[in-house]
Amino acid sequence: MKKVDIVIPCLNEENVLEQSIDTLRNFLKENMSEYDNTITIADNGSTDATLEIAKRLTEQYPEVRFNTLDKKGRGRALKKTWSESDADIVSYMDVDLSTDLKALPPMINAIANENYHLGTGTRLAKNSNTKRGFKRDFISRVYNLMVKTILWTKYSDAQCGFKAVDKKIYDQLHPVLKDNEWFFDTEMLTIAEKKGFKLFEIPVTWIEDTDSRVKIINTAYKYIRDLIRLRTRIIFKKI
Repeated sequence: MKKVDIVIPCLNEENVLEQSIDTLRNFLKENMSEYDNTITIADNGSTDATLEIAKRLTEQYPEVRFNTLDKKGRGRALKKTWSESDADIVSYMDVDLSTDLKALPPMINAIANENYHLGTGTRLAKNSNTKRGFKRDFISRVYNLMVKTILWTKYSDAQCGFKAVDKKIYDQLHPVLKDNEWFFDTEMLTIAEKKGFKLFEIPVTWIEDTDSRVKIINTAYKYIRDLIRLRTRIIFKKI
């Protein structure tokens, strides 16, 4: 039985964490019993009650674990947690479960049984069902167009918070993954594609988190900077 580790990065998520973990636990029991599933809460420098809730859930449910980091950054949390995981397949999703969980079994199955190396949700495919405001949708589409133009990639959606990767493949990618924040997803998918790893994209149903704390202007500046840096690394074969 293959082990699957589903990581939930958290930063001050006391309002939604427990409900989301309960929803995910029940879904896994009903839809993914063929795998040995664990849920790892990666507390990423929270200052509210997130860590206390994570500890309580770990004591209450044997399949729930927690990891804690002092520094913020989704990439940093994923790199630490995935590297330490003993699972065959490591994955992550946003704590608000914006992506419909129905996409999880086929994504995991593609890696476990269909010779794919990575899996990712896409909100930009024809069969995707996305509910979000015009502004964020426009920014997302522009960003993904920039990714294709600057990095010469084929995948459609760099930043959907719903991904999985074969742990052996991740261990090969880990040494060249430099970003510790939001650009981590783009960097990992791009380098994996350039190295010839097989990527499974699945259209998802995705509902915008209206409580998102992403600072769009500041994040956009960092993305453009990091896109240019990654292109330079690709040109000089430093990946």
